[in-house]
Amino acid sequence: MATFQSNGADIYYEEKGSGPALIFTHGHSMYHKQWAPQVDYFSRSHRTIVWDVRGHGNSSLPDGAVDPELFSKDLAALMETLQLPSAVLCGLSMGGHISLQTAVRYPERVRALVLIGTPFTNAFNWFERTTAPFSRFSTRLIPLRTTAKLTATALSKLTPSNHAFIMEAFGKMTHRNFVRHWAGNLRMDSRADLEKIQCPTLILHGDKDNMVGRQQAELAARIPGAVLHTIPNAHHLTNLDNPDEVNRWIEAFLNGI
Repeated sequence: MATFQSNGADIYYEEKGSGPALIFTHGHSMYHKQWAPQVDYFSRSHRTIVWDVRGHGNSSLPDGAVDPELFSKDLAALMETLQLPSAVLCGLSMGGHISLQTAVRYPERVRALVLIGTPFTNAFNWFERTTAPFSRFSTRLIPLRTTAKLTATALSKLTPSNHAFIMEAFGKMTHRNFVRHWAGNLRMDSRADLEKIQCPTLILHGDKDNMVGRQQAELAARIPGAVLHTIPNAHHLTNLDNPDEVNRWIEAFLNGI
């Protein structure tokens, strides 16, 4: 348990195990405990590292507009702090996009990528171009606890224990910081950069995940050599809905790189 400073924010992280470095990045509104099943499993053979993206969990969020370029800078700064020349990056949703952008911006630091339920843009088609601005506006008006309850209900249908975790994660954010960070998150866009990824890439997608499913085939097609697998009985919190299957695919991937 430790913190370091990066671009004006205090960034929290935890380590467990030894061996090749494996860094996990959580989704928006979640925090590092999202990865508990993976840390328990992979810390037997890897140096596992989890962290809280700025504005989440135990990490701070400086005043002002949230620049999404800082997310990958923070991840690179984490690696610098830990004196890691390179690591395998694993992320879900926003965390996957942060990992992807880190591989584009710091290719020498990323040994491989595991992208779970990862979007690469918030303007993929007419539906997203319509709903993203509405989402940004509506989050300002809806109380954070209401957003938390709606999210927890939607993402706990397969795994009831997700409900308490999601409510806990949202509880670590203020409404103001949620709105500010969500606006930054919606500005992330890597449509022009996918072909630049040079490392081995595994893409996992829950079969019940209707939030980012429309992007997965193109994501896999445009990242050179990427492999896509569908995880059964899993929604958007894929790593919590079916951790055994997710761990199995990640382990096989790590053994092959």
